Amino acid sequence: MIPLSILDLAFINEGSSAAEALHRSADLAAHAESLGFRRFWLAEHHAMPGIASAATAVAIGYVAGATKTIRVGAGGIMLPNHAPLAVAEAFGTLDALYPGRIDLELPRVLWRRFLSDLSG
Repeated sequence: MIPLSILDLAFINEGSSAAEALHRSADLAAHAESLGFRRFWLAEHHAMPGIASAATAVAIGYVAGATKTIRVGAGGIMLPNHAPLAVAEAFGTLDALYPGRIDLELPRVLWRRFLSDLSG
């Protein structure tokens, strides 16, 4: 079987809330898991009132808690928006809670800056 993934933005439907959008994301991830999907990605977008996944690490933890085997991650954490050490700690904690199931993607240029910032 070809490994399939889902990229979710946790859209907030008209008349709905961010909490309801995140519940739908968790339900979608559980359904994808039951169908044999390999990964469930959440997108990081800020200042967009119709998207509930701005706090990506928090959303990933919620979705991982609602599933058992599917890998859950961020399609790209924008390091200029975050302290690199905080990102490393948040995703390290998620990996401790959900071993081997958390994915973190960093754009190549940002990855170099991330490593540089961590080394001082």
